[in-house]
Amino acid sequence: MDIHEYQAKSILAEYGVPILRGKVAYTAEEAVKVASELGGALWVVKAQIHAGGRGKAGGVVLCRSHEEVAQAAKRLFGSRLVTHQTGPKGQEVKRLYIEEGCDFVSELYLSLVVDRTHQCLSFVVSEAGGMDIEEVSQKTPEKILTLQIDPASGFQPYHGRKMAYGLGLKGEAVKALGQLAQNLYQSFGALDANLIEINPLVVTKTGELVALDAKMTFDDNGLFRHPEIEQLRDEDEEDPNELEAGRQGLSYVKLDGNIGCMVNGAGLAMATMDIIKLQGAEPANFLDVGGGASQDKVAAAFKLILADSNVEAILINIFGGIMRCDIIAEGIVSAAKEVSLTVPMVVRLQGTNEKEGKKILAESELAIISADDLGDAAAKVAEAVREAA
Repeated sequence: MDIHEYQAKSILAEYGVPILRGKVAYTAEEAVKVASELGGALWVVKAQIHAGGRGKAGGVVLCRSHEEVAQAAKRLFGSRLVTHQTGPKGQEVKRLYIEEGCDFVSELYLSLVVDRTHQCLSFVVSEAGGMDIEEVSQKTPEKILTLQIDPASGFQPYHGRKMAYGLGLKGEAVKALGQLAQNLYQSFGALDANLIEINPLVVTKTGELVALDAKMTFDDNGLFRHPEIEQLRDEDEEDPNELEAGRQGLSYVKLDGNIGCMVNGAGLAMATMDIIKLQGAEPANFLDVGGGASQDKVAAAFKLILADSNVEAILINIFGGIMRCDIIAEGIVSAAKEVSLTVPMVVRLQGTNEKEGKKILAESELAIISADDLGDAAAKVAEAVREAA
């Protein structure tokens, strides 16, 4: 689960991460009021969407008067901010974060991530922080330092010093970075986070470290332990199909392809997507209906797939272990008739009550293409898409 910048900053501040004063606004009038409450003569107006690249897209505006704050707010509210992470449709701006300005001498990058390759948490830092960090990773990767933290010993003071020296910090800033990194490590584990990113982490003219931006994502499977974080969910920023899948107890992730997939079991779902790509086609989604799905859940999954306008064919791949193939078949037929199926559908059923399931599909009078195994199913669905095109 993602949250907004202002929410991430509020959480990190509780763990001792230095941030600037700021407040969220939902109208241009509120934005000016917040700037007035903050005082000073410099403010930053920031669009709040769940995507990076806001600065380059014009979603972060430096203002030197209340009039400029009002102008920036009026321009941003209701606009669709298009960044490299939003896709061409962009994301509508519905809230702004008004923050006091800050004079700084350098911008750094600091993040803490789940490093699955090394099976630990890793800090990633760079002295070249700011809006061009993606280009830094591609063109000058030597400017990026990665430091793995052994889960057995946890974060140690020397980790902080190594990162600080790698960033070129001196004096009190070395100690400050060590404390900040320790705070991040503590919050990461305590909150079941997947990612904490501060970009930029700036060094002020007085030598202090301040988080000018913050991004946090959380493991959905751990949210039951953190109801206070789950309350921060902004459903306007999430894919509506993924939200509906969550309500139905389905594991669904929208992808960019045109072949809708419905599979029982995460591993089988991944293998199904791989073999679709092996056939030169692209999956439109990851969808795992689980091992004990009911007929209603199968029907809901089917409707989710068809709600994606990019879907040009459907591949249903079911291994009946815990789940019965006849239950799957009944759900498929029910949903297909309800939504008036208009795209080719390939079905591979194998396992418990396989014969009964295939009989239900055969007697449904639906245009269903039967497949004997996974390779056969992938080849048939890819061919169906090509013929339709």
